[in-house]
Amino acid sequence: MAIPPHLRSLKPGMAEKLGYYVYLYVDPRNGKVFYIGKGKGERCLDHLLEDDDHPKVNRIREILDAGLEPKIEILAHGIATSEEAYLVEAAAIDLIGLKELTNKVTGHNSLLYGRKSLKELEVFYCPMNADIPDPVVLIRINELYRNGMSAQELYDATRGVWILSLERARGAKYAFAVFEGIVKEVYEPELWQDAQVDSYETRKDLTPEDGKGRIEFIGKLAPEAIRSKYIDKSVASSFVFGSQNPCKYINC
Repeated sequence: MAIPPHLRSLKPGMAEKLGYYVYLYVDPRNGKVFYIGKGKGERCLDHLLEDDDHPKVNRIREILDAGLEPKIEILAHGIATSEEAYLVEAAAIDLIGLKELTNKVTGHNSLLYGRKSLKELEVFYCPMNADIPDPVVLIRINELYRNGMSAQELYDATRGVWILSLERARGAKYAFAVFEGIVKEVYEPELWQDAQVDSYETRKDLTPEDGKGRIEFIGKLAPEAIRSKYIDKSVASSFVFGSQNPCKYINC
């Protein structure tokens, strides 16, 4: 695809004056932003030279092949540090939404500091500690959790696959999905079994090797009275600081 001459490089001295910046790629056919990035120097032009199957590159190729050119806009510039630019990028991605963009992932630290309702922020910054008299297993899903995941995705992320004692796990009446110390959902396991006996509808990250020596549960949502008692409560104090084990038994 032919790159227009004026998009091959910035004018002399411009990159230094821009500092760190956040940029947008706009489709001239509909005026919509299709990619958001951050960088410095001539980073905003680099995508025009890429040659892979990234959705962003395919969109650029379509635009150029139609005899047009993507509109490149600078959303913010003169940003002091890379970390600050990451925050602006993440906020912009959150505002438009990944479904409208060719970006593959949300912005840096968007999961923790990105777009949230006031209620979500109250839970995040000022959580109430959970009082747990029931026998439960806490399951941290920090690596798999993301904002806006479906009920099925949350269930699949929570139910397996874990290095746990099958006998002891069967003593847990409830299983908590925990993200950053906050209970996101409560399940009632009906069966604990060797991992990957049942398929996972939404997970592509698992391989047969991942299931060896691990277990999973099959279950359902806990009764509403139990869910309302625990969801959005903090269980952070149940985990020892620095502990890498994602699971913790309470009362069992």
